[in-house]
Amino acid sequence: MRRILFTMLTLAIALTGATAAGAAEKLTADDYAEIQQLYVQYARTIDSGDAMGWAKTFTDDGVFGDAVGHDALVAFAEGFHGNFQGRARHFNDAIQITATDEGADGSCYLILYNTGTQPPTVVVTGIYNDKLVRTEDGWRFKTRAVTPDPPAEQ
Repeated sequence: MRRILFTMLTLAIALTGATAAGAAEKLTADDYAEIQQLYVQYARTIDSGDAMGWAKTFTDDGVFGDAVGHDALVAFAEGFHGNFQGRARHFNDAIQITATDEGADGSCYLILYNTGTQPPTVVVTGIYNDKLVRTEDGWRFKTRAVTPDPPAEQ
């Protein structure tokens, strides 16, 4: 009797794990390609001063730092571009995408250069952590958080 109960319990645990593991929708090759292009659009639009285009990489209620929602995102991008006078270059690398029940989690390395100095200087390096959702307009950032790398100890 104990053996039967143990077998049933083991099977129930295994099935529960399989169901949870399969709960997140699988991403297609097209999803991965579209998300990769979203990362490119994010960098290109903010660096070029296209504040509206940059804000459109987010959902209407998207969050980046203290900027929440479309209007605040546009204002952030305008301020960023003005601060760098069009001389910023974002580089995202080592993009990692994982399917979730809500869409996808994304993460990548960040390097931000100021090309207004000679030679260009690194402004910040860090890691972006993202929540991505599929909308009727395609994949968008729901939230995007940057964690800057700490300065080297001197």
